[in-house]
Amino acid sequence: MPKLKTNKGAHKRLRITKSGRLKRGSPGKRHMTGKKNRKSLRRLRKAKYVAKSQERRLRRLLGLGG
Repeated sequence: MPKLKTNKGAHKRLRITKSGRLKRGSPGKRHMTGKKNRKSLRRLRKAKYVAKSQERRLRRLLGLGG
């Protein structure tokens, strides 16, 4: 069976935790932040986990199999 190629876009956006889950950054903090209040911007700083339903598909993009 051939090796799986890593999708570089996914590789730059996702990190694997020690427990094996995928971490991603929060969207919505690049521009137009003047409209958003401080509380929502502070919440956007924290990383989020990828949904379980999406995890298998994204692991395949990272070359980790499914």
